[in-house]
Amino acid sequence: MNKLKNSTSPYLLQHANNPVNWFPWGAEALQKARLENKLIIVSIGYSACHWCHVMEHESFEKEDVAKVMNDHFVCIKVDREERPDIDQIYMSAVQLMTGRGGWPLNCICLPDQRPVYGGTYFRKTDWINLLNNLAEFWENKPDEAEAYAVRLTEGIKQYENIGLVAEQQENTRADLEAVVKPWKQLFDYELGGMGRSPKFPMPNNWQFLLRYAHLMKDEAIQVIVGLTLDKMAKGGIYDHIGGGFARYSVDERWHVPHFEKMLYDNAQLISLYSEAYTCIGDEQYKKVVAETIEFVGRELTSPEFGFYSALDADSEGVEGKFYTFDLDELEEILGDDAGLFAIYYNATVDGNWAEEHTNVFFRYDDDDVLAEKLGIPVDALADRIVLLKQKVFDHRVKRIRPGLDYKILTSWNGLMLKGLCNAYRAFDDQEYLDLALKNASFIRDNLITLSGKVIRVFKSDDAGGTVAFLDDYALIIDAFIALYEVTFNEQWLKEAKKLTDGAIDRFYDAHSGMFFYTPADGEQLIARKLEVMDSVIPSSNSVMARNLNKLGLLFDNERYMEISQQQMHNVKKLMAKYGSAYSNWAMLLLDDVAGVYEIAITGTEAEQKRKEIEKNYIPNKIMLGGTKGSLPLLTDKFGAETRIFVCKDKTCRLPVTETAEALKQIEI
Repeated sequence: MNKLKNSTSPYLLQHANNPVNWFPWGAEALQKARLENKLIIVSIGYSACHWCHVMEHESFEKEDVAKVMNDHFVCIKVDREERPDIDQIYMSAVQLMTGRGGWPLNCICLPDQRPVYGGTYFRKTDWINLLNNLAEFWENKPDEAEAYAVRLTEGIKQYENIGLVAEQQENTRADLEAVVKPWKQLFDYELGGMGRSPKFPMPNNWQFLLRYAHLMKDEAIQVIVGLTLDKMAKGGIYDHIGGGFARYSVDERWHVPHFEKMLYDNAQLISLYSEAYTCIGDEQYKKVVAETIEFVGRELTSPEFGFYSALDADSEGVEGKFYTFDLDELEEILGDDAGLFAIYYNATVDGNWAEEHTNVFFRYDDDDVLAEKLGIPVDALADRIVLLKQKVFDHRVKRIRPGLDYKILTSWNGLMLKGLCNAYRAFDDQEYLDLALKNASFIRDNLITLSGKVIRVFKSDDAGGTVAFLDDYALIIDAFIALYEVTFNEQWLKEAKKLTDGAIDRFYDAHSGMFFYTPADGEQLIARKLEVMDSVIPSSNSVMARNLNKLGLLFDNERYMEISQQQMHNVKKLMAKYGSAYSNWAMLLLDDVAGVYEIAITGTEAEQKRKEIEKNYIPNKIMLGGTKGSLPLLTDKFGAETRIFVCKDKTCRLPVTETAEALKQIEI
């Protein structure tokens, strides 16, 4: 076994038996490179990554490849989910060199960590040829390598860099329209999503567009949001048997997924479908949320109520084998009912996934449409499918399961905690809140130190295990705010404020008006980067900006508001060029343009009134109250009767006692 044998990361342990002399990132490997003047291979991936597995099998498990790597390089394996700071730097390098990125990410660096070449997946022959050429280049032309590394490192430092914008301009509806108008041209108005493949769910994109459509009265956007959510829920990207979503679909129809199931996707999709249910009222959304939470509870929840990171795409060395069925197997499981099941989920004799001659379950029609076609009552069809699904599920659980990435990441747990809070808001299911509270207690007790610092990975003993980054702080702050809004328990809000103050101390850069991704007291890499653009997860800067705006309102804290506004001004000029990459920023812009309602409910019936208000779609609101509280907006608002105060722009309307009266004070 190589130096990865003592790692706790599932991804690193997958490579512990490779003949490559892998090191984890740390002082030993970096010092070895300097002392021996060897180039470094920084190879980055994650445990559920299909093409990471392919490159391992084709190259890293082979003796001839390992010999080249071991003779000429110091080889370092990095789990991108444990060390996103390292991934961020070398991903920037590869994108600058090649115009594209992804995983596996393989970067060749000088002995001092500065990159000189990189790419993603390499075939075995190409990999060997590349390494031999680079080793020869380093031996014969070190000055040229040094000169290139200087230029590339400077590019990395400037990549996604943001400067302070001193001019303070008012945010307007025209600013929002400038973001959305070019974005509209990219939508797939037939199949939903963006008009290309592969298709990623991008939950934050659709959450912004859902809110924009509602607040700006844009029916065209409302249609594309509804179409996208419907197509994703019916598509093969959704696991119709066990619940939960895969990471993306390889085609434009949402049919064949890349089968890995990530916590961060499912957490955000729970939030999205919950919010969409309140807005649109589609019962399919409620089912998706319930089944996805059930999936997370069943397969991604630790005994301590932390949430694991992911399920692999592969089982038995085959992508999707756990999830797919041929028709013969369905007939063995379901007997005479296999035909109905096949019609419902579009399974065919030859397989609807033609390349693999098997079936990925997906749906075309709603139950009422299909029931009419089949000539049976819709309730009878729905009840029958429930029974048949259970039979298929019971059969599937006997299969060899995909690998579990059992890391518990603070940032992704924050996303899931918020998802549970949003599901509770939408559906008033006590089980959702109970699970949220258990997870919140787990985070508070295990992932936050007594000194108030955050730990990124639960019970990790390797070098990067205790490093926490801005997203860890930002996403649990966001989750604790959401938990306060559904419980009115101020301990969660106070925890959020304490973490916010710690994040400002450790990450904020007054020179740029933004937050660094890495803390001031963290490991010094070749660059200290900002994370600004929203992707499959909202950027840590955008989450912090929205947190500061909410907490600024709740605590009447002008400094929080000023930092948030400065962040918005810095980014605003970039948003119209590529709205999809600034969707979370766009939600902050939308809140500023539309205004935020602060709805305070006090008295013994505060919880009941909160639930009544939550049945109405008011995306630009903050909820606060209870039977007691110390927030500035609650001062002098507690009395004998339950009252609702609707406030906006530092002005409160007259208190009312009934929800219907409060709603009249809100533009919905």
